Amino acid sequence: MKHILMIGAGKSATAAISYFLSHAKTNKWQLTLADYDTKVAALKLQNSPYGIAKSIDVTNAASRRKLIAKADLVVSMMPPAFHLPIIKDCIALKKDFINASYATPEIKALAAEAKKAGIRILCEMGLDPGIDHLSAMKTIHELQTKGAKITAFRSYCGGLVAPISDNNPWHYKFSWNPRNVILAGQGTAQYREGGLTRYIPYNRLFTQTAPIQIEGYAPMEAYANRDSLSYIALYGLTDAATFLRGTLRVEGFCKAWDALVQIGLTDDSYTISNSATLTYKEWVKSYFNSGAVQANPHMPIINVIAGYLAGSKKKHEIIPMLESIGLFSDEVIGLNNATPAQILQQLLEKAWQMQAHDKDMIVMQHQFEYSYRKKNYRLNSTLVLEGEDQVHTAMAKTVGLPLAIGARLLLQRKIKEKGVLLPLTSEIYTPVLSELEKYGIHFKEKITPQA
Repeated sequence: MKHILMIGAGKSATAAISYFLSHAKTNKWQLTLADYDTKVAALKLQNSPYGIAKSIDVTNAASRRKLIAKADLVVSMMPPAFHLPIIKDCIALKKDFINASYATPEIKALAAEAKKAGIRILCEMGLDPGIDHLSAMKTIHELQTKGAKITAFRSYCGGLVAPISDNNPWHYKFSWNPRNVILAGQGTAQYREGGLTRYIPYNRLFTQTAPIQIEGYAPMEAYANRDSLSYIALYGLTDAATFLRGTLRVEGFCKAWDALVQIGLTDDSYTISNSATLTYKEWVKSYFNSGAVQANPHMPIINVIAGYLAGSKKKHEIIPMLESIGLFSDEVIGLNNATPAQILQQLLEKAWQMQAHDKDMIVMQHQFEYSYRKKNYRLNSTLVLEGEDQVHTAMAKTVGLPLAIGARLLLQRKIKEKGVLLPLTSEIYTPVLSELEKYGIHFKEKITPQA
């Protein structure tokens, strides 16, 4: 009997839990699902004889290690900040580990220790990062094997709302961690374009977007991810003139989000001392304490924002979008000493909550430009997947299934390399992509000759 310890039973864990339970009898697995809220864990196990719900405080080292010591494999679905201590425990106790989050520099620094312990720390096995690596590397290796020279690579991914459930002006609802959405892009985006390293600071990120058209869907736009450069060598594309990874939204989202950024509402670096008693309208107006507002303190906040956005061609579209999320409401915030980002998150969780009947949608597209036998080509590889409902989301499926399949490969000792690993080799991407196809997760390719 192999014992799997899965830490975290949140939104994105649903499909992975189902996979482990449905394959438990055949593979002789026992799943311990540990979460801060035992009731949530128990509910997701659905009375399966192969699952046990446990309570865990991941900050309690002793209780955390006690659970890890009993496992053959540790699966972490915790927020990124909690992975490092879990991984250190896995190294000390010689347990394989897998997650769906980025391998941070701190995690990568443990590669030698993990290899010495004879274990595998497999990171970035979700959607983005995860399926993006798996699918991109498969195509890159296929093109390189036949002798093609890849000159440009762009990869975009977005967790969106399916058209049937798209009923707000932002064309967006939360299907994953809201906090990650609020803080997305903070820092400076770095990528390669035309052979040069390019930078986009946060204050301009959402104004420098690229139009993306997916056949059969509304026009989309993409903004650059924070770090594309570190993947150039990992992907084996050091000779490519262009390399960019970005995030997808439906067209119009970024202009309105940029308004929130410019006002200062996504900042997470300080707290609002009287946030518990302020209304949302008062909070927003506190960012405009000069000029016309001082001269006329009773000016409606909508007029203040309209004046601030006077130079925007999209002002007539942005104001209704801001209004739709309750930004100008008289409702009291009620959060003590909250950061602007926390206040905005609370507001958006109400406005962008998925209802029971709602469906989400995952869109991913890789764009390759390459030369082959003295001719130039463009290859678009596209994935579109819609969820079933509020619980069985496309996000949970695309994050959880590659993670679970990767866990199976680890348990069956089919991944030979040890240390800190990413899913960039055929040893990993071939079986995972093959199995994902059985769940309807597959890419469609379109090759177009270029002049």
